[in-house]
Amino acid sequence: MSKVYRVGVIGCGGIANGKHLPSLSKQSRVEVVAFCDIVKERAEEAAEKYGSDEATVYTDYKELLKDSSLDIIHVLTPNDMHAEISIASLEAGKHVMCEKPMAKTAADAKRMVEAAKRTGKKLTIGYDNRFRQDSLFMKKVCEAGELGHIYFAKAHAIRRRAVPTWGVFLDEEKQGGGPLIDIGTHALDLTLWMMDNYKPKVVLGTKYHELSQKEDAANAWGPWDPKKFTVEDSAFGMIVMENGATIMLESSWALNTLDVHEAKCSLSGTEAGADMKDGLRINGEKHSRLYTNEIDLGAGGVAFYEGKAESNPDIELRLWIDAIQQDKDPVVTPEQAYVVSQILEAIYESSQTGKAVYLN
Repeated sequence: MSKVYRVGVIGCGGIANGKHLPSLSKQSRVEVVAFCDIVKERAEEAAEKYGSDEATVYTDYKELLKDSSLDIIHVLTPNDMHAEISIASLEAGKHVMCEKPMAKTAADAKRMVEAAKRTGKKLTIGYDNRFRQDSLFMKKVCEAGELGHIYFAKAHAIRRRAVPTWGVFLDEEKQGGGPLIDIGTHALDLTLWMMDNYKPKVVLGTKYHELSQKEDAANAWGPWDPKKFTVEDSAFGMIVMENGATIMLESSWALNTLDVHEAKCSLSGTEAGADMKDGLRINGEKHSRLYTNEIDLGAGGVAFYEGKAESNPDIELRLWIDAIQQDKDPVVTPEQAYVVSQILEAIYESSQTGKAVYLN
């Protein structure tokens, strides 16, 4: 009989209840037995809905980590606590899945990489957009070399008016930034993964606080308070890699545009191009003629596991448990996620100084 892994969840807010706990509850190889949140009622509600019969509740993550029976910790807190809690969990002998972004700063992300190496425990970051059907198909296309050498790409994370007005999303001290670190991080992770290129050379970035200062603005989640909107409303970056490839990253929560695409990428290679902007499309040239192929992901494109349809978070969680059980690297490695954090931080730094930032 295969081992059933005991899981502790630190942070029982929106991302826990909207993503992690529902997917964990579908995994027969795990049971969630410990819940921690600084608001005790949140932890109690999560434990009541998703916990095992013996589930315990904590308000201090350090007390939770004293439970030697726990195998895995999911860190689902605001960004400024990701590194502290993940490192403590690794050092307590637990495998760790931390929500994206990896950390508030690149230095903290690097400490997380080092802690995983030092302890020998597995660490992964919650970039669940890799597990969408269009992402998985495009990755196969890239791995097969069908695009050739990918030398230009765009990472898209654009919302027209969808500013998250709850929790700490608008708090720069807690989060480290706005749309760039929140949704731009997904688009950048996807793009780097598709290109299999994690060697950035130089970064130039800009960020803006333009629409965030408007009163009674139209917004999917209701108007925001400009006085509390301390993060950027949009940010953009150009990244040149060591091999000369260029990536353009665009992110916004509020922007006057109709070109709205989130957690997607466009790739241009020597043999063909691909993009996710309007479905999944492959473009290129054959026999002196241009072609565009629209990929039908509906025909055999729904993921199934043991006869059940899987969402991308379900796939993410299943493969995460596989990595632990089979002692192999997780799909999202900490080294990859660290490079994402390096680039995001360089865009913020460049936007402040007006100068390009050289990495490595």
